Amino acid sequence: MTDEQPETLGSPTPESGSGLKRDPEDWVTGDEPMTDAQRSYLDTLAREAGEELPADLTKAQASEHIERLQGKSGRLRGSSGNAGDGGDT
Repeated sequence: MTDEQPETLGSPTPESGSGLKRDPEDWVTGDEPMTDAQRSYLDTLAREAGEELPADLTKAQASEHIERLQGKSGRLRGSSGNAGDGGDT
C-alpha cells in the first residue's frame, strides 16, 4: 500500500471533482525534470507573456509557472470562457 496521492501534470484541474489539490512542493516526484507536455505548454504561455523561462525546471516549478502564466494571460484550463478577461470567442 502507498500513501502517495496522484500528481497532476501542469496545474490541477478544478473540474476533476476529486478535491485533491496538492501543493507542487509536496509532490513525491516534484523534483524530477518537467515533462514534455509541461515544456510545450510553458513555451506557449511564456511566448504569449513575452517571458523566457529556464529549460531545466522541475515538475513542481513548471506547474507553478503554468499556473502563474495562465492567470496572467487569462487562460485557465477547463474554463468555459469565464476567465474574466473577455476571453476568446
